Amino acid sequence: MPFVRITILAGKPEAQVRAIADGVHQAMVEAIDVPLADRFQVVHEVPAGRLFADPAYLGVSRSADVVFVEISLHRGRPDEKKQLLHRRIADLLGAGGEVRPEDVFVILHDTGSADWSFGNGEAQVLKAGFRPHWAQPNAPRPAEPLAATDRDLGRESV
Repeated sequence: MPFVRITILAGKPEAQVRAIADGVHQAMVEAIDVPLADRFQVVHEVPAGRLFADPAYLGVSRSADVVFVEISLHRGRPDEKKQLLHRRIADLLGAGGEVRPEDVFVILHDTGSADWSFGNGEAQVLKAGFRPHWAQPNAPRPAEPLAATDRDLGRESV
């Protein structure tokens, strides 16, 4: 149930915009086991002069055509999976020639069950006692501490 915001410079052809969004989703399917049909994305196109990224921060040589990818997802995935996701997004966008890997900037926002409403002003995920498929008993367990909302509900971190 990740929610993705992709911010790009305005003026790209529709096919390139779609390829960027498709590449990000495919990376999530492959790297962090997101179901194929679980797709919620918004692409923001901003005019030139409204997108800022240091061209050399942390030794990465960025162009003015940087792509920001923000993903809000349910907490609990191990760091190794997150690192794989970073790599897979850059690889897929770079392989298609859509974006240079150096221009792919990714940030992940971990959230809890109470942080999601899929409509009607209800926290359906919290009410349902949601346990993602990747957090089932046979799945690798994260080393992160329990979240307050999950602990309060008597569940392990998901």
